[in-house]
Amino acid sequence: MQTLKHHIDRFFLLTENKTDIPTEIRAGLATFLTASYIIFVQPAVLAQTGMDFGAVMTATCLSAALGCLIMGLWANYPIALAPGMGLNFYFTYTIVLGQGVAWETALGAVFCSGLVLIILTVLRVREFILNLIPDFLKTGIAAGIGLFIAFIGFVQGGLVVENPATLVKFGNLKSLPVIFTLSGVILIGVLLQKKVKGAILIGMLTLTLLGLPFGLVTFQGVITAPPAIGPTLMKMDILGALDLGLITVILVFVFVDLFDTAGTLVGISQQAGLLKQGKLPRATRAFLPDAVATTAGAAMGTSTVVCYIESSTGVAEGGRTGLTAVVVAGLFLLALFFSPIAQMIGGGISVEAGRTLYPITAPVLIIVGCLMASNLSQINWKQWDEALPAFLVFVGMPLTYSIADGMALGFITYPLLKIFSGKIKEVHPIMGLIAILFLLRYVMLAG
Repeated sequence: MQTLKHHIDRFFLLTENKTDIPTEIRAGLATFLTASYIIFVQPAVLAQTGMDFGAVMTATCLSAALGCLIMGLWANYPIALAPGMGLNFYFTYTIVLGQGVAWETALGAVFCSGLVLIILTVLRVREFILNLIPDFLKTGIAAGIGLFIAFIGFVQGGLVVENPATLVKFGNLKSLPVIFTLSGVILIGVLLQKKVKGAILIGMLTLTLLGLPFGLVTFQGVITAPPAIGPTLMKMDILGALDLGLITVILVFVFVDLFDTAGTLVGISQQAGLLKQGKLPRATRAFLPDAVATTAGAAMGTSTVVCYIESSTGVAEGGRTGLTAVVVAGLFLLALFFSPIAQMIGGGISVEAGRTLYPITAPVLIIVGCLMASNLSQINWKQWDEALPAFLVFVGMPLTYSIADGMALGFITYPLLKIFSGKIKEVHPIMGLIAILFLLRYVMLAG
């Protein structure tokens, strides 16, 4: 036993990072409890495209475990990975339901984006591209995705409904699903305020138990064999995704994943005291897990895999090495045997006018949206040539119901504002090229 502990210590550099095995296990459990809502939410979101709920759940757990294992064993960082919130909504609501693209083709786009990310990582291009994008635009993108997610949560929870005169209006507060949604937001908010570990998961489980007697959820069992992955395994349509009309979709997956992962890596590493002179050691290794897991995840049947900001929970518990991520990987694999709970929690209920509401998961979307919007304070709102592009990204995503269109607003206006303000030297030529490409896309669409 002592020999095993010694090997683990040497492999993960536990002593060097001033940690130990019990601390790393505790940190891994804390991270999993905070991030495990994705096991319930991801199948519920992607199932709306026609994908098999159980297969998506299995693909979600497997891709998350793969990403965590690579991060832990190869990069040795206490950072967990799983299919990303935001990009799964882009996959479902913008690409499949919005543009009418088959989910198989959308998976092909995710697969291609993963290959691009692998190439960019191996060639060390990701760090270069990341440094070109101004921090205020990165902040606007993350916050915009958060607002978009929150808006979806408002809709799925019944807090917002359609209105012919004003587009949207407040929902029926007397409706039981709406009451549950609002109560869930308050409950999870209180738990987060009290810094309860696993606040989101606890909130969802509490709502599930309360929803049973009201018929909002249906008990389907606890333990079973992992759901079959066959309905989504290797179903991605790569050739369809390479159609010129979907190139922008692939680029959006690449850009958002790049921003999301890089920001999380830097933020968590800074929190853990792992940055050296402001730089991330083993950066290329740290960038590889999301790229490989995204590619493999698309082949299995789930959307883009990213580093999870919820890893900060594990770091707060003392996690400092890849052993934390390995523990999270094991817990994601264990979760495969509890699919009935996922189906019970992630399923929706039909209400009037043929609508389906998700009163158990909708509060989570609103809470996660709030978490993602928290960095808006980092924007210098007195600097118009920076604040305005970030603002257009932030409000553009939910108002256009599209992450890509919201990004385009910021990427087009940013170089123009800088140029006409006499600051052309602050705009990198590649940023100008990206703006031109966005403009050409809309000109071609209009034609």
